Amino acid sequence: MNSVTGMVRRLLRAEGFAVLVASLFLYHRLEASWLRFFLLFLVPDLSFAGYLRGTRVGAYVYDAAHSYVLPIALGLIGIMLDSSRFPELALIWTAHIGFDRLLGYGLKYPSSFRETHLGLIGREIPSPSVP
Repeated sequence: MNSVTGMVRRLLRAEGFAVLVASLFLYHRLEASWLRFFLLFLVPDLSFAGYLRGTRVGAYVYDAAHSYVLPIALGLIGIMLDSSRFPELALIWTAHIGFDRLLGYGLKYPSSFRETHLGLIGREIPSPSVP
């Protein structure tokens, strides 16, 4: 697997930072509960449970929870329904995704949890040396 490096990697991480900051700013503008924010911030990581069914299912479930598609849809539905709760949840969700991207955690490939669209995550496991 090729790893994203250099300026492209820095831009992708900066994009995650921008999404995180924008989500926090908009959440603040909604005057929503910060306690709710902190209680729900890590909820998307429950998608790790998909890996209990294997790497293919795990990657699908994780990626569904860590793509911007669903939280943006949730936010738009909330706006159309004139509901503040859905946009609040959507902003918590997008903040989580932005934070993950800032740290270098990307969407997963079904071949391995460590392979993401931002490159490999985690430490390399040294292979035993052969004399």
